Amino acid sequence: MAKAKKVHFEEMRDFASAQTKAEPSFAEVMKLAALAAESMQSFCESMDATTYKELRDIAHYIENMKQEIGVFQVNDLKESRIPAAGQELDAIIKATEDATNTIMENAEALMAADVKDMKTYQALVNDHVMKIFEACSFQDITGQRVAKVVETLQMIEARVGRFAEAVQAKDVQGFLDEREAARAKRAEKLLLNGPQLAGKGVDQKKVDDMFSDD
Repeated sequence: MAKAKKVHFEEMRDFASAQTKAEPSFAEVMKLAALAAESMQSFCESMDATTYKELRDIAHYIENMKQEIGVFQVNDLKESRIPAAGQELDAIIKATEDATNTIMENAEALMAADVKDMKTYQALVNDHVMKIFEACSFQDITGQRVAKVVETLQMIEARVGRFAEAVQAKDVQGFLDEREAARAKRAEKLLLNGPQLAGKGVDQKKVDDMFSDD
């Protein structure tokens, strides 16, 4: 295509150079116009091919994004998955709180029990210990609820990962909205990082050594 354009321009140059008349004839003007039209046609064809390829690539990208957004299922996450996970976490907190209160109340009752009548005391111990055992069974249901939440998080992670790969997403350093930035700043200032995982955070022995008189 570039070779054809060069030929057209060379023909125009040669034709113009060969004209010796001060006033070109109508035929000469038409010839030069024809050469110019051929050159522009070649140029436009080249531009059309480039533009078509670019538009085709954009259309392909948009179609790919539509498919990935469909797989992401934003409405399912917003209206179903995430609210359900929140409800499971609320239920875990409630079950843990109820079980803790039950265990504490029965333990306190045992500590305050009168041991003078051993038969009555034994019956009381059996009753309260049984209630403590029953309260401890909450961890089984809690484990099932936690598994549901973890499954939701893993599913979200997989969808986000696939979408990020499809759009070739790159993290922008320091990009947080105002609420996230304020929360992160407050957590850093007050060390509100919560309980650390096993092997993470500061070892208790190091803390003890810091306050040691030695």
